[in-house]
Amino acid sequence: MISKPHPLIPLLVATLLATQYRMPFANAASADKEREVKSILQRMESDALAFRDEMERVYSARCETKTLTECSQSNYNDCSSTFPNQKCMKADELVISNCGDGESCNALWDKTLSIVSVPASLATAPLDNPSDPEIIESACYSRLAEPYMIEKYKADEEYWGDKYNIQPSWTYFGAHNGLFRQIPARHQEQCGLFDPRRRPWFVAASSGPKDVVLVIDTSGSMNDYGRMYLAKEAAITIVDTLTVADRVAIVTFSDEATQIGGFSSLVRATIRNKERLIEAINELEANGATNFYDAFDTAFNSLEKTIRSESTSGCNIAVLFMTDGQSTVGPGKDEVISLVNDRIEQLATNFNRNTTVFTYSLGNQADHEITKSIACSTGGIWTPVDELTGDLVTAMSSYYKLFALGLGDGGNEDFAAWVEPYMFRNPAGKMGTTVSVPVYDRSVNPPLFLGVVGVDSYMDAIEKVLGEDSTSSTMLERFVLLSTARCPKIVLSECELDALRFLGGGKEATCGVCNSTTYTGIVPEKCPFQSDLPNNLWHNTEMEGMEYEKRACCKSGDTVPSESCPAINSKSTSSSEEKSSTGLIIGVIVALIVALALGAVFIFSLKERRRIMQGSEVQQKALIVALALGAVFIFSLKERRRIMQGSEVQQKQSQTSINTTGSNGNGNDEIIVNMNDPPNKKCQQTEPEIGLLRRLSSSINENPNPPPPPEASAPPSPAVNPAFDSRQTV
Repeated sequence: MISKPHPLIPLLVATLLATQYRMPFANAASADKEREVKSILQRMESDALAFRDEMERVYSARCETKTLTECSQSNYNDCSSTFPNQKCMKADELVISNCGDGESCNALWDKTLSIVSVPASLATAPLDNPSDPEIIESACYSRLAEPYMIEKYKADEEYWGDKYNIQPSWTYFGAHNGLFRQIPARHQEQCGLFDPRRRPWFVAASSGPKDVVLVIDTSGSMNDYGRMYLAKEAAITIVDTLTVADRVAIVTFSDEATQIGGFSSLVRATIRNKERLIEAINELEANGATNFYDAFDTAFNSLEKTIRSESTSGCNIAVLFMTDGQSTVGPGKDEVISLVNDRIEQLATNFNRNTTVFTYSLGNQADHEITKSIACSTGGIWTPVDELTGDLVTAMSSYYKLFALGLGDGGNEDFAAWVEPYMFRNPAGKMGTTVSVPVYDRSVNPPLFLGVVGVDSYMDAIEKVLGEDSTSSTMLERFVLLSTARCPKIVLSECELDALRFLGGGKEATCGVCNSTTYTGIVPEKCPFQSDLPNNLWHNTEMEGMEYEKRACCKSGDTVPSESCPAINSKSTSSSEEKSSTGLIIGVIVALIVALALGAVFIFSLKERRRIMQGSEVQQKALIVALALGAVFIFSLKERRRIMQGSEVQQKQSQTSINTTGSNGNGNDEIIVNMNDPPNKKCQQTEPEIGLLRRLSSSINENPNPPPPPEASAPPSPAVNPAFDSRQTV
């Protein structure tokens, strides 16, 4: 008997056959998607390289008289300038949550010009102008690239809008000295804080793939003068600037050394790994002695382990060593220097890896001798870091500028760095990426590093094409492969190395091998006619000192800021509540102080009650002062109760309040006048309070029963505390 096949088997066979024949078509569709994504990324990279070429072209005209004279009052500041063609962003363009939901309120921007940003620490001239002539030169020559930036943005709107229905993102240039130029123009939320040299796109493009080991002193002396805080800030800044093309490890040391973050070797600098390392940095505490030898030994052991497992970047190595003093335990200076030289030579001989040691002395009181000796004896770079100014970016400049020297030529002329997809701050929650390219003056040898250009893009188009999330592991691998570079072979003369030391720490940081302070290809030459430099870069400073919401927030369709946006109203309300809360705290503090004062007077009066009863004039006045303080105490309690009840009242009164801008020059003064209050309400006092003060004053100045003079045998009156002197009270 022949059994019948199960009825589902033919269906299963048919399904398998259909799947088999469909596979080539699925693979073909996948390949088409990959080609389209590759086309998108290639366009971005080509745009960045073309923008690089434009910046290098305009740099050649930086010292021309026309460039400098026309630069005067021709730039727009990212915090204080009003833009000539500003418009309120449309919701489908961008939504700035600080201003509203994008439908009713949004932020102003101007697509027809670029803005300039300078860190506050560098904008020390009047009207927040930079004082460094080289930064002024950077503003002026980069301004010549503005027409190119405008046309590029127009082309981007057509490409991204027509093909993928998305808005293009930002295009910008960050100079090596901290100046930043960007299009479209929009106001920064926080003024003076942005420094392009702290951003991953800048460091990635200027230094290429690298292995970085941070070695941090956590001995007890690091608690002095805030050095531990300075070391943490420096370490976090360095970790933040790394990208997926880099590997990183952190070693801490006191009596002995250990690697932190839960890792035993270098790890890829992904967003997740960087977060783990930063969390470990924040938990560091200072205690114990100082063991330099164990610190370097642990750092090189981690490097060698990573290299042997073939999980490094395969490029240059940077060991960044931070301390505040001398080694107090373990082998001494000579042994430490010998160890560092031996391990550097082993990495070069066994693995063909180039290693540079950067040492940093943290704080003015730090011991400089041994850290400088280590750097000078091993072909490294030493930099002192002032705990007062804490200029970490300048201190670290030699670190990325050293590696930048190898990316200007030698097969890396068109090197582009990519940043792992990350969440953009504006619009909040939107994923994007950045491609960046280093900019050089190629008329000198070695090419002089000028800065980095960057092109941002939202990940919407790539996600749409691939049907894949930006945070997936396969997406990450794409960007890792994009950032590979031919590892630069850095060969520097002793004078060129001394030039990098000079850039980071001045003449003090050099090792004495060169007497010059002008180094072609390392230190930029100043324009010959410094008198042509403009004193004022800014076209206008009409928004100087104003809060972001009052500079940027606008009603949809408007071209000027609007104070009727919800974000501004909510900020005004929170400001009133903050003032109320502050008043409450002040009231409580005043009440406590008065209570303590009354207690002291009361004890004093008990001890001296016999003299008071005998009619001492001074003590009677002291008692009267105590009564006056008692009245003030009662008044403060009343005032505290009124303040506690004031929050609800202030919210109601905000409906009928008006804001008046003061005239102190910065437009920040705000006076809130309640239309329901009588004039001078805050200066008025209640009748009982006035009466009490009048009676106290009268009793002090017109004592109706003056006491008789003391007898000769009576003991002298005690000295009166000036704080309770009745004349001062009156």
